[in-house]
Amino acid sequence: MPLFGRHSAETTRNPPQTTTTTSSSRGLFGKRSSTPEQVTTTSRSGGSRFFHRSEDPSITAARQRVAGAEAAERDADQARFQARAAVRNAREQVKVLEREAAEEARLAKIKQNQAHSISKRAKPLGRHDRV
Repeated sequence: MPLFGRHSAETTRNPPQTTTTTSSSRGLFGKRSSTPEQVTTTSRSGGSRFFHRSEDPSITAARQRVAGAEAAERDADQARFQARAAVRNAREQVKVLEREAAEEARLAKIKQNQAHSISKRAKPLGRHDRV
C-alpha cells in the first residue's frame, strides 16, 4: 500500500476527459481560420453538486434582504440629495424675496420722503382764501 492511501483515492476519482473540437470562424478581413480547441471537463462527485444546483433557503433569503437593504439605501441617498436640493432652492427663493422686499422698502421710503417734501411745499398754498 503506497504512502497516504494514494491507491484508494485514484480508484474513486474520475479521470479528466479531453475532447478536441475544430471551430471554424472568420478571422480579420474575412479569412477563414480553423483552430483546434481542447476542452477539458472534469466530473465531480456528488457532495458539491447540491450547492451549485440550489442554495439553502436561508442563504437565498439573506441575499434578498441584503439586496433589499442596498436598494433602500440607494433610495434614501437619492431622497437625501433631493431634500438638500429642495432646501437649497427654498433658501435661494427666500433670499430673492428678501432682496425684493428690501428694494420695495427702499422705494417706499423714497416715495414717503418725496410725499413729505411735497406736503411741506403745499402748506403755504391757499393762504389768500382765509379772510
